[in-house]
This record gives sequence, C-alpha cells and structure tokens, in this order.
Amino acid sequence: MPQTLVVKIGTSSLTHPDTGRLALSNIASLVETLTELREQHNRVVLVSSGAVGIGCRRLNLPERPRTMARKQAIAAVGQGRLMRIYDDLFSNLKQPIAQILLTRRDLMQRSSYVNAYNTFQELFELGVIPIVNENDTVAVDELKFGDNDTLSALVASLVEADWLFLLTDVDRLYSADPRSSPDAQPIVQVSASQLATLQVEAGNKGSQWGTGGMATKLAAARIATSAGVRTVITHGQKPGYLPKVLQGEQIGTQFEPQPQPENARKRWIAYGLVAMGKLYLDDGAVRAICEGGKSLLAAGITQTEGEFQVSDAVQLCDRNGNEIARGLVNYNSSEIQQIQGLRSDQIPKILGYMGTETVIHRDNLVLA
Repeated sequence: MPQTLVVKIGTSSLTHPDTGRLALSNIASLVETLTELREQHNRVVLVSSGAVGIGCRRLNLPERPRTMARKQAIAAVGQGRLMRIYDDLFSNLKQPIAQILLTRRDLMQRSSYVNAYNTFQELFELGVIPIVNENDTVAVDELKFGDNDTLSALVASLVEADWLFLLTDVDRLYSADPRSSPDAQPIVQVSASQLATLQVEAGNKGSQWGTGGMATKLAAARIATSAGVRTVITHGQKPGYLPKVLQGEQIGTQFEPQPQPENARKRWIAYGLVAMGKLYLDDGAVRAICEGGKSLLAAGITQTEGEFQVSDAVQLCDRNGNEIARGLVNYNSSEIQQIQGLRSDQIPKILGYMGTETVIHRDNLVLA
C-alpha cells in the first residue's frame, strides 16, 4: 500500500567530515533509493541540509559563519549548488523534483499552513519529489526552525506522513555517544510512553559543517510521533535501509507513533506557531485544563508575561513555570493583565465591552 514518507538527510551524510566536500556517491545512492520508493507509488519528501556547508566549501571558508547575515549569504551560495546536484542526479533517473523553501512564518498563519499542505498534495499528484530546506536567506532568528530535524518533523506533520526517516552519521540512537563512550548501549525500539521519559546523553552539537545533533533528533521524534508519524533514526550513508525498514526489518531506532494523535488544527497550534507570551495559572486552572479538558478562564490566571495580540499563541504554565499547554488567546496581553484573576461576569465592567467568557477556548488549546 502506498505511503507518505519524509526523509531528512543531514550535512554529515552529504559531505565528507574532514574536508566538507560533497559525498557524491552517497547522494547518488540516496537519489536512487528515493526514486525507487517513488516508483512504488509512495509519496516522498526529502528534507535536505547542506546549503551552508556547501556554500562554505564553494567559497573556501574554513568554518561555518558565526553571524546571521554571513550565514544567510553563504546559504544563498550553497542552495543553488545543492539543487543543481539533486536535479542532475534525479533527472538521470527521469524523476521530477521541486524546491520548497520554508520559514516558520509560512506555517504560522493558518491560511499559509493550509496552502502549503495543498501545494504538497498537488506535487504528490504530479509524481514530483519535493526537496525542502529552511529559507535561510530570509529567516530571522526568532522565526527559525533552528535545525532541519525540527523542520522535517513539522513537514511530516503537515503532510500527514506515515514515516519520518532521520538519516544521520550513526546507525541508531544510543544511551550515550558511541564515538566517545565505549559502554554506550543501542536503543532499538521506543514506545510512545517511553519517549516521554527517555533519558540519553544526547548532545546538541552536530558536525563541523552541520547544526544538528542527537538531541534535536529526539525533539523531532517527539513532534512527529505526537502527530501519528512513525519515526526512524538510521545511518545516512546506507539509504538502502529505507525500503528494508518499510518491509518490516528492525533497523536503526524506531519510535512508535502516538495511538491517538492530535488533529491537524491542534498540531498547527502546538508546533506550527511560535509562542508570543506566557500565562501563569493557579492550581485549580491547571487541574481543569489537564484533567478536565476545560477552557481557560480569566479567574485562573495569576500572571501575564510578554506582549501579544488576539489569536496569538501563548504558553500556559503552572506556578513553577512549567509549560502545561499552549493555546490561542481571545484577548491581548494588556487586556488579560486587567482581567486576570477575575470572574467572567466582571470582564465587561473592566474592559468596557463584553468579550468571550474564555481567555482560551478548549478547541484552541493543546496540552504540552
């Protein structure tokens, strides 16, 4: 049965670690594997890192840039080269591709989110493999995905994928970095309940030319599995593993999806939006939301942090600052500061008009 597959490959798998030169044989093998999967009528998305690393190599720079402006300039140099390589290799196999560059802002507006979904669906209908990367040239720090592991998980959620493959420079997840810890134990299968409490020594530093690390892959697995996407971490230099995994072989580390994933709108609230502020709640409000599935009322708010507008996303935190949920507010930050701790029937007298009874309706609220 055809499935929707999102495959993320990191810079460490696209380039040689010592020189930063392109690992063309590995890229060619990946292209061949993805084309075969597409010919089997699967819907395939490739999320590819490498633009900055390739740009550094093309400009003979000894290390990654440190400033945002320099990184964006180098990404612009590398992105064209990266797509030229993919286009040449896929064209040899008569497989059409498309370039999609995304920023966090593209997923923040509901209309843009739906439009991106529709674009992917049309590309699938046309038999095209979309190649996705963050639009580094225009992204700003506060609206960046941060790494392509996160981007790939959000894309997997967006396109309602069946599988997310995170290809990296190790064969699976270990209890510690096997390159420096000889006692590191392999982790083969992770259930949805185990993922919430999984503790490993997962560094957040990638290769010399990349930005990822195992910590970002675990974070991506949490996003994807919460959307019902089965996630696999496996070796990027062995793309032939992908069809074997689809055939049922136990390769890499596999993360089971949540049995009851959130719907598309709530996934958008949870992962597509950037929280613009925080609301701190009393114990009663925390229980009502977490245990009772209730909406948030002004009476349960003890403190407002940040500046935000109506319909912005905010974090809901307990007294200790732990995030317990996220949602879209019906009042701006100034208004909430005036009505926090008050009953709903007191709102018209304070604000001078009757708004909604709820600060965040339960349909616009997602538990953390």
